[in-house]
Amino acid sequence: MLMAASLFAVGAIFGSFLNVLIYRLPRGESIVRPPSACPECGHRIMPWDNVPIVSYLMLRGRCRRCKAAISSRYLVVEVLAGLVPALLVWRYGLGREALVLCLLSYVLIVVSFIDLDLRIIPDRVTLPGIAVGLIAAPLLGLTTFGGSLLGAVVGGGALYLIAIIGEAAFGKESMGGGDIKLAAMLGAFLGWQAVLLLLFAAFFFGALVGAMVVRAHGSEWDHSMPFGPFIAIGAFVATIWGDAILAWYGMLFG
Repeated sequence: MLMAASLFAVGAIFGSFLNVLIYRLPRGESIVRPPSACPECGHRIMPWDNVPIVSYLMLRGRCRRCKAAISSRYLVVEVLAGLVPALLVWRYGLGREALVLCLLSYVLIVVSFIDLDLRIIPDRVTLPGIAVGLIAAPLLGLTTFGGSLLGAVVGGGALYLIAIIGEAAFGKESMGGGDIKLAAMLGAFLGWQAVLLLLFAAFFFGALVGAMVVRAHGSEWDHSMPFGPFIAIGAFVATIWGDAILAWYGMLFG
């Protein structure tokens, strides 16, 4: 429990930095300067008002000076960033595998919230990520080089094929290029079996949420949903429970 609490606290600190990346990265702003400030009044956020999770709760989600509401997204990101290392160490133990997957999960948190905000997944994240995955995954024992290369091809290729079929069937874009590159990056890190599992989970959760949204708003709701967050959810499912799911699947079908 002490280790889990410590990992959660350290992860939440990283979550504060992830919030900076989510806001500034797609806008091409420096992630170092200027210091964080209230977007409404411009008041610089003091260190005692920038303690992850605690400060948000103490301030009740408002700026200390102008009392403008602060998006609950900041709190959500910090909580997620705290949970990630605790769950990964519980799953894999303290080691390089948990560290690499933790960093990968943080990248997924960043691209997911950028996708939710702006409907884009930056190439400056995914394209270098594919190269890093092809090199790092075999060196760190996450998969073989062949498995990494095949995972990138399967992950990106599967969504590219869906994009072609969807555009032919519906006459409009059904899968963004950012989603394709993100799936290829995850395939490079996790291998072809894991990327197939994560895509299945992504479509499952995407369909579930889509059905809930349509039920709530009616059939006239025609807005697109960003798929990046569902890919991230699928990746986390594959990372934490992937071995157990694949073993169950293998046992079920011999």
